[in-house]
Amino acid sequence: MTGAAFFDLDRTLVPRASGPALSAAMRETGLLSARMPGEALVFGYFNLLGESIGSIALARQAVLLAKGRPADAFDEAAELAADVLEPMVGPFAKVLIEEHQAAGRPVVLATTTPEHLVRPLAERLGMDDVVATRYEVGEEGTFTGRTDGHFVWSMGKIAAVREWAEQEGIDLWESFAYSDSVYDAPLLKAVGNPGAVNPDPRLTALAMAARWPVLHFDASPGVFKIPVLGMELQRVVTLLARPEVFPYARFTVEGAENVPTDGPAILVGNHRSYFDVAAMAVAMGRTSRTARFLGKKELFDVPGMGQLFRAGGGISVDRWGADPDGPDAFASARRSLSGGELVAMMPEGTIPRGIKFFEPGMEGFNGAARLAHVSKVPVIPFGISGTEHVWPRSERLPRMTNLLSPPRVTVTFGEPVDLKYRSVPRDMERILDAIQDLLPEHVREPERPTLADLALSYPDGVVPEEDRWFAVDGEDES
Repeated sequence: MTGAAFFDLDRTLVPRASGPALSAAMRETGLLSARMPGEALVFGYFNLLGESIGSIALARQAVLLAKGRPADAFDEAAELAADVLEPMVGPFAKVLIEEHQAAGRPVVLATTTPEHLVRPLAERLGMDDVVATRYEVGEEGTFTGRTDGHFVWSMGKIAAVREWAEQEGIDLWESFAYSDSVYDAPLLKAVGNPGAVNPDPRLTALAMAARWPVLHFDASPGVFKIPVLGMELQRVVTLLARPEVFPYARFTVEGAENVPTDGPAILVGNHRSYFDVAAMAVAMGRTSRTARFLGKKELFDVPGMGQLFRAGGGISVDRWGADPDGPDAFASARRSLSGGELVAMMPEGTIPRGIKFFEPGMEGFNGAARLAHVSKVPVIPFGISGTEHVWPRSERLPRMTNLLSPPRVTVTFGEPVDLKYRSVPRDMERILDAIQDLLPEHVREPERPTLADLALSYPDGVVPEEDRWFAVDGEDES
């Protein structure tokens, strides 16, 4: 037996209640003459905090509004509502639907909302079936004002899903279920792979206790959002990362308008210092976007720090695996782009040390070009300079006491790189060249360093004997 994937509708597939769209469609087609009493208040509460007894009571009474109407009376309204609701479906819900179907699992819309109102939406999303509240149709072909079978909510939903699964030969323990509501806990507990999507406060607590994944269909899996506010942790960080928070550095951010305001893109830049993280937080704060940053696996393996990076949308890269670009990282990055997000990376993989830090040009892995070739999304170069003076690699902490003459830190975003899509290595060279073009002259063509300069580029501040010849200091000069 195989599994299936069950998706709730309100605050799950779509980020808010579907009721207002359905009501508007029914008013437009003449099925309703006015808003139902308390509708705005109930749906406002629902959008903010999730399902309530009031919203369910409203849903139960809706069957009476259909009484005496022909069974096809709502067809036009259902199509109109689908026009509104389909664009609201989270991009990662669509990605997940495709992934489940590619794995051979039927995808089912499981919702309290009447079946005749939501089936057009399910069909547009390519779903395989609908488990929803059905209104009874009498011998005359009109609605009787009674439900036909379960009222598909809470225990009624799991009962309806069990009946459907038995009829279709589906193993619930091999199945997936996604919902926002604590009232769907019976369904989530019944499947082997539950997912709390945009969970209400009570489901959030349950998911944490049961260690269920918490998802948001407008963001990559694992990205943490502040409850109730619905704001990404990374966005909160970028909004708080104001230049005045770092009085020991002066920031210049240029070209932020080159970062697309929506849609997928790949941001690719150079790596100069541990302080690059802060510099990029300040720079991304000048845009309206968040990004999924690729970082080396060693950082994600640090207890506490790794969880924070993942919650902020970081993607772990195993530089020394069989694939230096990291197959899991590559798949995650492709998924993020499919969902319309930004993906950011520094192809050098780590901060250059020693001689390499002072050599002109850049070297790096080809992951950015490979990703661009399969996704065909814009590649936006960015150049960082000056961060090495704030936090040299040889020091454990940034130079936070340098308040009188803080170094200048510059982040510059360039225009999309003109890729040819014929050769990955050659397009990677174009990307690296574009990054180099954004850097100041002293970084593109650095002077030969002193021994002290060279020492700042090593984690322990000690220059190996074999590299001392590169310095221009006295007897160390070659």
